Amino acid sequence: MKLHFLGANRQVTGSCYLLEAGGLRIMVDCGMFQERALLARNFAAPAVPPARLDAMLLTHAHLDHSGLMPRLVQGGYRRRIYSTAASADLARLVLEDSAHLQAEDLANKQQRHAEQGRQSPHPYKPLYTVDDVQSTLKLLSPVAYGQPLQLNDRVTVTYHDAGHILGSASLEIAVRQRGRTRTIFFSGDLGMWDKPLIRPPELPHHADYLVMESTYGDSDHDEREPIADQLAEAINQTVQRGGNIVVPTFALERAQELLYYLAGLLAANRIPHLMVFLDSPMAVDATAVFQHHRECLTPAAAAQLDGPDSPLHFPGLVLAKTVDQSKAINHLRGSCVILAGAGMCTGGRIKHHLAQNLGRAESTILFVGYQAQGTLGRQIADGATHVRVLGRELEVRAAVRTIHGLSAHADRSALLRWAGGLAEKPRQLFLTHGEEPVSLALAKTVEAQLNWPVTVPEYRQIVELD
Repeated sequence: MKLHFLGANRQVTGSCYLLEAGGLRIMVDCGMFQERALLARNFAAPAVPPARLDAMLLTHAHLDHSGLMPRLVQGGYRRRIYSTAASADLARLVLEDSAHLQAEDLANKQQRHAEQGRQSPHPYKPLYTVDDVQSTLKLLSPVAYGQPLQLNDRVTVTYHDAGHILGSASLEIAVRQRGRTRTIFFSGDLGMWDKPLIRPPELPHHADYLVMESTYGDSDHDEREPIADQLAEAINQTVQRGGNIVVPTFALERAQELLYYLAGLLAANRIPHLMVFLDSPMAVDATAVFQHHRECLTPAAAAQLDGPDSPLHFPGLVLAKTVDQSKAINHLRGSCVILAGAGMCTGGRIKHHLAQNLGRAESTILFVGYQAQGTLGRQIADGATHVRVLGRELEVRAAVRTIHGLSAHADRSALLRWAGGLAEKPRQLFLTHGEEPVSLALAKTVEAQLNWPVTVPEYRQIVELD
């Protein structure tokens, strides 16, 4: 057996693995690289010719896990892509949005570069088209949690709830060869316990080899105040200054969780009854997917969605799907809350709202999720005084705040809790999906506390599994 590490190694985006086992070549995730310094990897030739792959397993629909699947299909992949039903529905939204944004961003960059008389550092073509996405979606094959899927007579995969976003999964792959069975467990992205909407992660029980994410492996989301209190404070202080609360928002799960908290604050009169704009067509559509896939929600959340006080619909909430609706927000007087994508400020409508509000000392830019190295969101969150947005250099005068407890990613304690579900230590733990210092710090913690053998793989490293 061989395991190829093809992305999210000693950094966070571009998750991708190739497992050669039981006579099959199985790809686990095929994500897009989003750090600016790594964008060229998206255009590189695949490590294995797509037509030679036998199956693809998708852990969840986020772009850094699914975003290059159409590129493989473009290159000749024709086999099934297995995912949960909720992930399949969300992947449609994510990939269609990605194709449209690529076309729009390319057109905007070409126009700006032509006006400035300079050339783009990246090819003048999108990674893939809407047609490539449609071909990809036809290959999606839904799998239920907990029901073993036979890939051939020697390889079985079982999906377990990862508690990260709607439909997210950890993958348990059992391989029978040479008279014995080895289990390779991929964590996917793991969530926290006690989230208001999503069910908690399922613990693994046995793994010979464990591949685990480490996004927050060096720290805990040690919030001194409850999330609702922090959100209320940020909103009330900004309203007093007369500014807007601009929230770069991940369309899947984070947007819906924010609506949940905002609905509660408004119902309790803890914040002014100002308008809340969900300015993301994908987030609007994802909210409908949430309502459809109650099987992925906590019992309390599923019951609440059926009641008259659904947290996903409340007075003052405006679902902005069209470009004109989005532009109209910037003509409003007074304060409002703007939830707009993308979550790391890498594209989409959030850039236009940043252009309008970064220079206003009255406004607040409120981060509620991880900001990868090299992204515009990371620059702002790290305290940059000037940033480049839509081709213009802007001074950052707005207040910048971060609420870590809203993260969809498990922190260090939660990662250790999840790994601790194993009845005995694995033959090897591989830490991925974390910036290099973070993954190395978690490796030291695991070695010290659990006495497990740990590896932090390099990009494109290949490991032989016994």
